[in-house]
Amino acid sequence: MPKAAHKTLEAQSIVDRIDALDWKVASASLSQRGYAVTAQILSREECESLAALYADETRFRNRIVMERYRFGVGDYKYFDNPLPEIVASLRTAAYPHLASVANEWAENLGEKSPRFPAEHATFLKICHKAGQTRPTPLLLHYEAGGYNCLHQDIYGEVAFPLQMVFLLGQQSRDWEGGEFLLLEQQPRAQSKGEVVHADQGQAIIFTTRHRPVRGTRGFYRVNLKHGVSRVHRGTRYTLGIIFHDAK
Repeated sequence: MPKAAHKTLEAQSIVDRIDALDWKVASASLSQRGYAVTAQILSREECESLAALYADETRFRNRIVMERYRFGVGDYKYFDNPLPEIVASLRTAAYPHLASVANEWAENLGEKSPRFPAEHATFLKICHKAGQTRPTPLLLHYEAGGYNCLHQDIYGEVAFPLQMVFLLGQQSRDWEGGEFLLLEQQPRAQSKGEVVHADQGQAIIFTTRHRPVRGTRGFYRVNLKHGVSRVHRGTRYTLGIIFHDAK
């Protein structure tokens, strides 16, 4: 993207950038496919600045080496409080739009639990009351040979059904391979896989655990997992935004 376009993007607040997204299209894609790819939200400079934080151990509460737990090959770090301003803003600004989708899904599935509140701060109070007090936004890092096994990010009894990952670099320029993967496990049928592509600064919004699908007898629940295919060359950094906190 030209330098002038970067200035235009960075001149807007994170809230304005998030609010300007086509949420009607995103909601339809989430309901139909379990994921949506946004327009560019972060500039190249912002992406590079976030990736550079990975070297600053003071910003994180924990580092996970995937090989130790057979999660894959690579590592990731959970931010500590206070979150970087841009990370906190992304989490707070995107949540109300996604809460509307989450509540519609809950309605479709006939769930009896209370609906998700409109503001993220209120939702975090529910997490904290359940003993989930540790922040979950994270930076993920892969070198050549790295990958992430298919999984779900559930950190306690309270879980928000949608999350986001931001590409902090550009595939084919900064790395080869390393595609974002989704696997949908359909009841009484074979699983369906999909590769989701995005460019630097864009977000992939996707299902944390399950989503409703309309069948001949109403809606039914399908389970989803996500992961990352093997990186063949270069270094891959991404920012994960998970809306519930962890125990």
